[in-house]
Amino acid sequence: MFSVLGAAGLLLLGGVLRPVLSQNLSSCPGYKASNVVQTDSGLTASLTLAGDACNVYGYDLPDLTLLVQYQTDSRLHIQIFDQSETAYQVPESVVGRPGNDTVSATSSLLSFNLTQDPFSFAVQRTDSGECIFDTSGTAFIFESQYVQLRTSLPDNPNIYGFGEDTDPFRRGTTNYIRTLWSRDAYLIPPGTNLYGNHPIYFEYRESNSETHGVFMLNSNGMDLNINSDSAGQYLEYNMIGGVVDLYVLAGPGPVDVARQYSDVIGQPTMMPYWGFGFHQCRYGMQDVYEVAAVVANYSTADIPLETMWTDIDYMDLRKVFTLDPDRFPLEKMQELVTYLHDHDQHYIMMVDPAVAYQNYTAFENGQSAGIFLTNSDGSIYQGVVWPGITAFPDWFNPATQGYWNGEFSSFFSATDGVDIDALWIDMNEASNFCTYPCSDPAAFAASNGDPPAPPPVRPNAGYPIPGFPADFQPSSSSRVRRGHNLEKRQIGTAGAMMGLPNRDLINPPYPIHDAAGSISNLTLDTNLIHSNGLAEYDTHNLFGTMMSETSRGAMLNRRPGLRPMVITRSTFAGAGRYVGHWLGDNNADWFHYQISIAEMIAFAAIYQVPMVGSDVCGYAGNTTEELCARWAMLGAFYPFYRNHKASGFIHQEFYLWPTVTQAAQVAIKARYQLLDYIYTALYQQSVDGTPLLNPMFFLYPTDSNTLSLDLQYFYGPSILVAPVTEEGATSASVYFPDDQFYDFFTYEPLRGTGSFVTINANLTQIPVYIKGGAILPLRSDGANTTTALRELDFNLVVAPGLDGTASGSLYLDDGVSITQAATSVIEFVYDGTTLTMSGTFGYDVGNVTIADVVLLSATGDATTITANKPLTGGFSMSLYS
Repeated sequence: MFSVLGAAGLLLLGGVLRPVLSQNLSSCPGYKASNVVQTDSGLTASLTLAGDACNVYGYDLPDLTLLVQYQTDSRLHIQIFDQSETAYQVPESVVGRPGNDTVSATSSLLSFNLTQDPFSFAVQRTDSGECIFDTSGTAFIFESQYVQLRTSLPDNPNIYGFGEDTDPFRRGTTNYIRTLWSRDAYLIPPGTNLYGNHPIYFEYRESNSETHGVFMLNSNGMDLNINSDSAGQYLEYNMIGGVVDLYVLAGPGPVDVARQYSDVIGQPTMMPYWGFGFHQCRYGMQDVYEVAAVVANYSTADIPLETMWTDIDYMDLRKVFTLDPDRFPLEKMQELVTYLHDHDQHYIMMVDPAVAYQNYTAFENGQSAGIFLTNSDGSIYQGVVWPGITAFPDWFNPATQGYWNGEFSSFFSATDGVDIDALWIDMNEASNFCTYPCSDPAAFAASNGDPPAPPPVRPNAGYPIPGFPADFQPSSSSRVRRGHNLEKRQIGTAGAMMGLPNRDLINPPYPIHDAAGSISNLTLDTNLIHSNGLAEYDTHNLFGTMMSETSRGAMLNRRPGLRPMVITRSTFAGAGRYVGHWLGDNNADWFHYQISIAEMIAFAAIYQVPMVGSDVCGYAGNTTEELCARWAMLGAFYPFYRNHKASGFIHQEFYLWPTVTQAAQVAIKARYQLLDYIYTALYQQSVDGTPLLNPMFFLYPTDSNTLSLDLQYFYGPSILVAPVTEEGATSASVYFPDDQFYDFFTYEPLRGTGSFVTINANLTQIPVYIKGGAILPLRSDGANTTTALRELDFNLVVAPGLDGTASGSLYLDDGVSITQAATSVIEFVYDGTTLTMSGTFGYDVGNVTIADVVLLSATGDATTITANKPLTGGFSMSLYS
């Protein structure tokens, strides 16, 4: 529905108060609307500058267009852009749009209300009239390098989103600023911009227990300010370019908003089943022998290891698409991969975007294909990363995909290269070690020690490596020929909305609060122009997602039909369609252990990147046995579970401490028994955006006590995870809403009353509870690999809710194919007496059955009933004799 009416403070950044650079914004005249044209499903209007231009952060644009569309009954699309459509807009090739379908305004849950003079707009709920977005009271500003839009908020609002960050899950409301600008952020400090950018927020209103979402599709740098003044609480967008492109999502529940947002940016991709196994990595591996030894040590310690990773140590002086011929020779790497594959394990290597500016195959191929970013004079732009001077692929160049495909096909060849199973991407913000202006990259690289000197060469590990071939053992005198390197020469094969003219692309007049300082510092120069004419100034925040998509395409090219698992560092809205995300270079301390929960639930539940996790036990710094034991258990309830350590610190593989070994064994067994449950949750999110992880308030939105909880969460829809979070503690204070719960490990019932309960947990225990009303399909035991796990029967755990009923689901497929030949989508329902299984049963599980049904009780002991039901068709069975 429509209605049309006529006629500086301080902000907190990283603990330091900084002034808002308001200058003369108060003199900006705003706009007035005219030529209003309403249709059944939308509205258009002309916006004209209402007075003399203020030209504070660039020049004011005198004429704008307002376009409003009711796209679905729960989604309203609002755009404000220059009439010539010259101002930059996010390319649809990078972030797709949900389509041009519209509905009648009379059927919408939202109404758009326009005030013509001075121009402002408001969005209200049609049922209650509550205003959820209101720009009145502050002049709208649209300049060549600055767009300001402010909306009023209720007092003490509950706002979530605007990541990536390490701030509390619920956003601050006083002097709070979030800056979106991709940055290589070592130790991921709170209060600063980090690797990725997601300009979406969810707001929960306690007045009506409803949630809505607002997505600003803008990839330019921005400050998002949440503060209050004499007029009340507000949220303010301060963007250094682009246009206003808002999607307002009605909800009304938080899970509804999550689904609606996924319809805008796209649902996340399915990952391979084995990707939910346990992963191990460490930066600073001396050679292939050390990698093999870690694999063998996990086997000896009886800790299931699904996937081994190798950081940039494998490269020849840090050059991408090369192997160190002495420390990671091709023959030995192939033997390592063969061993892993023969044992149903997997292997992953890292690829960085920066290509060494040297005479070697990968650079020469890229130079021949013309795919590197160039300066204004046509010369290749040079930065400094690990190998020294580097060039950077232009992901907008149509030839880059072919180049990337060629390098992947050669280097990662199944027969002639290193046959990796998935990919790890780092440094794609893009990171550049050379401080701006980088006038002499060679001198900087030399002074910075890039590339670093490699470790000593050794003929073997110096100790036996059980299970590996003879040439990995100390008795072997074999040495790989020096100089054998894996390099094969394979050469891959201004218009509208390109950006306004006369802009300062290096030093914009409005300086966002980038923790790196200048927006070109420690990254690519923002005045670089891509092959399609777009400026890096506008597209900087898209670099990581574009590399991710290109890399996914290269993985598909070398293994057609198989789901690529790509784990990346930098993301933008919609990245989950292609990749998963690890949370970057954290530290081995209790803060980073704790904050990983808030980070993780934000990515999975709000940003639609469900395959997410933190470096378990901490990347930098020295961990402790206690911290690592706690983290090994918490990490088992991350979607992405990897132990990763930086060079120069103590090792932290789980087998190095008895307590950590035991904690990992307990946690991995629980994870693997739940693997099909969480895989089903991923499937559901890939279908409709239903979150794989849930913050507490997502499942209990009417319980105001859950709104600030970010140290406990739901793993899938039904598993409450509440780890011990304090050093030295032997218990956790767990909030249980007014509901029925059951201990996951003992099945003991616990009646929640909307209060905190102290739960004891030693270093090999983690509080995990089943939400009443759930039916969990659990594998009957743990296993050493996910391949072995898939051969085990299921047990159904029926956990009745307060009404005595329960339900659940199970999705089955082959675990690896993009296009499935057959699947099973199974539903379980318990009505208080009878358990029913129904659905589709296309996937052949072999001899796997539902072996037992375990019926939990809110008043007594659990009962185990033998079922022996095949997964080939439905059944009904009474759970009472």
